[in-house]
Amino acid sequence: MNHTDYGKRASIIGICCNVLLCLGKLAAGYISGSISIVADGLNNLSDASGNAVSFLGFKLGEKKPDAEHPYGHARYEYLAGLTVSVIVLALGLSLCKEAVLKLIHPEPLTFSWLSIVILAVSIAVKLWMSRYSRKVGEKIGSDTLKAVAIDSRNDVIATSAVLAGIIFTYNTDILWLDGLLGLLVALFIIYSGVELVREMLSPLLGESPDPELVKQIEEKVLSYPNVLGIHDLMVHDYGPGHTFASLHVEMPAEMDVMESHDLIDCIENDLTAEGVQTSIHFDPIVTEDSRVADMRLAIAGKVKELDSSLTIHDLRLVIGPSHTNVLFDLVFPAGFKGDTSYVVKEVEAFIKSLSEKNIPKIKVEQGYTR
Repeated sequence: MNHTDYGKRASIIGICCNVLLCLGKLAAGYISGSISIVADGLNNLSDASGNAVSFLGFKLGEKKPDAEHPYGHARYEYLAGLTVSVIVLALGLSLCKEAVLKLIHPEPLTFSWLSIVILAVSIAVKLWMSRYSRKVGEKIGSDTLKAVAIDSRNDVIATSAVLAGIIFTYNTDILWLDGLLGLLVALFIIYSGVELVREMLSPLLGESPDPELVKQIEEKVLSYPNVLGIHDLMVHDYGPGHTFASLHVEMPAEMDVMESHDLIDCIENDLTAEGVQTSIHFDPIVTEDSRVADMRLAIAGKVKELDSSLTIHDLRLVIGPSHTNVLFDLVFPAGFKGDTSYVVKEVEAFIKSLSEKNIPKIKVEQGYTR
């Protein structure tokens, strides 16, 4: 089965399990008069709604690329996850209101072994669902299913608290405890909703790529012969299974251009075969001029001295009779907290200190990886 088939099957299983759990808990809540059980049951109903939205997201995400969406429709899965998060958040706010009313006006509960058994079965089912969704989510790289796994785990905690509270209330007649437990479950649902919204918004806004993926790409490219370095690596996520990357590869300027082009083709094809569709730009590096090599080494050392996260690339020397232009790109990582202007001034001063003829021409760039 492919990514979409796994996702749709997991969603259908989630819908069936959550609907059954919801019906069972609503019946138990009606029999016992417990707002906390009803709240827990409605939480399962929100989970079922979330699974339905996830199914729709997987279904829409498998649509082929078209003229308006050349990168495919896989981001529908992220939109589905965001919708699930909003549903969870809205339900939590509604339950919070009902629990507060129950806390202000408590009512006696009716003991029912059926309610106890339903809650215990629910805990066991949700434990299985959390494990299943997590395994499938990791297998197909689905953030939506990972969110479902977290939500199921949260349900286990919430239902366990409700079960313990119900047993305690039956034995002590502390009527307000049921309302308090209902309020705590509602607040827990709200917190989960807020966290899920944050997690689902991040890829839609264009989050920084996974450091492990960046490291994998860098190590792969640098393993090829005559590759001196890489920079300007950008990774674009258009949904699970739709990852695109572009980067600059530094290679000796003295190499035959056809040989360099052939090597770049091989790198692109190999990365694409591993699931990352890649476009590579070739940057020629002069390796036979010691002046260029010495200048690159000196400036690279200086910027690392100022901040270990800084890098340089595309250094060139334009040597004239009266002065030498030193041109290069100075890259600041995403989220750099230091003083950019101070760093540039220090690097300029360092270059001039090497020779009074040097004129630094620095292009400041932002990196796109952490």
